[in-house]
Amino acid sequence: MQPPAAQDVKVFVPMRDFEHSLRFYEALGWKRNWQEEGLAEIELAQTRLYLQNFYAQEWAENFMIYIVVEDAAAWHGHIASVLDGGEFPEARVNPPKEESYGALVTYAWDPCGVLLHFAQPRGASS
Repeated sequence: MQPPAAQDVKVFVPMRDFEHSLRFYEALGWKRNWQEEGLAEIELAQTRLYLQNFYAQEWAENFMIYIVVEDAAAWHGHIASVLDGGEFPEARVNPPKEESYGALVTYAWDPCGVLLHFAQPRGASS
């Protein structure tokens, strides 16, 4: 038996400082679709996430978002330039790393410790 059709899947991302984290994601290029008290929908590459005003350290530091990109090195440069502005001192980014599963990945951490994987599949343009 087939399950009923689904139209979308969104995750709820934890935020320690909601407004600060929202500015971080917007600085990286996510678009804010809407916001109400303690919840915002953001979008990148036609994929939407919910940022929520809820924080549990263990959860946030084990939460990951995998973003498929065409150029992991370009994302590293972009994120580094955002961080060089000094507004997000608790965020960080590592240079791209070739992973055994076939992707070049730039790892970045948002202001509350959520790990972002900007992954360029092997064979994608750079």
